[in-house]
Amino acid sequence: MRNVTIENVTDVVINSLGENGTITDRNREILTSLVRHMHDFCRDVKLQHDEFLYACDYLARAGQTCDDKRQEFILLGDILGIEVLVDMLTHPVEGTESESTVLGPFYRENPPVLPKGASTVQKHFDDEESVYFEGYVRDANGNGVEGVTMDVWEDAPNGLYENHDPDQPDFNLRGRFLTDENGHYAFRAVRPVPYPIPDNETAGELLRAMGHHPNRPGHMHFILSKDGYRTLVSQVYDSDSDWLDNDSVFAVKESLVGKFNPAGDNLDTDLHIQFDFVLKAAEAAIAAE
Repeated sequence: MRNVTIENVTDVVINSLGENGTITDRNREILTSLVRHMHDFCRDVKLQHDEFLYACDYLARAGQTCDDKRQEFILLGDILGIEVLVDMLTHPVEGTESESTVLGPFYRENPPVLPKGASTVQKHFDDEESVYFEGYVRDANGNGVEGVTMDVWEDAPNGLYENHDPDQPDFNLRGRFLTDENGHYAFRAVRPVPYPIPDNETAGELLRAMGHHPNRPGHMHFILSKDGYRTLVSQVYDSDSDWLDNDSVFAVKESLVGKFNPAGDNLDTDLHIQFDFVLKAAEAAIAAE
């Protein structure tokens, strides 16, 4: 095509898909929509060449920011509400199953495996509030699910995750637990506190361009997994926390808000929270029923 114009360039690019080599139907669907939306965006805002070059430089700098402790593109996706949208599209809620939400950029694989009721705390802070976290993991029929692996992690009372704080021990406030024969889980931790997501580098540029704040409400992260069930990535939010109604990454859902209550005399913690989860059977398991 020798005569490319503002009006026809989108169709020219789309018609080129698959000219050389192979392209899957899914790739064609995604790329066709991507080209149409991006071209329409450029036309809509009348994007200028200096702005295009800035965007290219911005993405390059975002990539250079990524390392084993910070995934900048996930962070940018969080700030734009993309990750929470993709999560909802990927895991639509059906029936009584628990809602999922974003993984976030601070997850670490292979945390310590701990016995039921153990503490994830390796370092104490003067202003910490200890908490006994417990609940049940059930299936859609209300039966307790034994042997569910639960990865948990949170920020420290200083608002930092251990992989962003050189003064915290490795894997502080992280652990992996199993539910018992009744589907019950329990562990000791500290009350999660609100914190700002990283607002330097390209993430900070985006927040300032949006005129948005970086703050998140206090929350505990969970990943629940077991063969035969769909893995659940979720968070439990402190009902008394700031920023519940204005989360910087738009991930709060009412069903994931829990109440931290004063602990009874039978517990050796300041606070107690019970929060239950319902897992959905994996598609293969449903098909076999």
